[in-house]
Amino acid sequence: MSDVRHVLVLPDRDAAEEAAEALGERFGVDEEPRLVRDALAGEDDAEDAQWLVVLRDERGSLDAAALDAFAREWDGWREEP
Repeated sequence: MSDVRHVLVLPDRDAAEEAAEALGERFGVDEEPRLVRDALAGEDDAEDAQWLVVLRDERGSLDAAALDAFAREWDGWREEP
C-alpha cells in the first residue's frame, strides 16, 4: 500500500467543493477528498486564499494527466509531489 496523495489547487471554496464532489463521480475515488484553505503568504484577506483538494491514491491508479485536465476545468492545477 502506498501513501500517494494528489493536491489540486483551486481558486475558491465553491470550486473546491464542486471538484471534490465531481472527483467521486468521475474517478471513482473511495475516500472523500479533504478540503484545505491555503492563505497566500502575506495576505490577510479571506478572499486571497486558494483552496486545496487533497485526495489519497493508495492504489496509485489515478492518472496525473487526467487530474491536471480535471483541475483546469475549475481554473486550477495539480501540484507535483
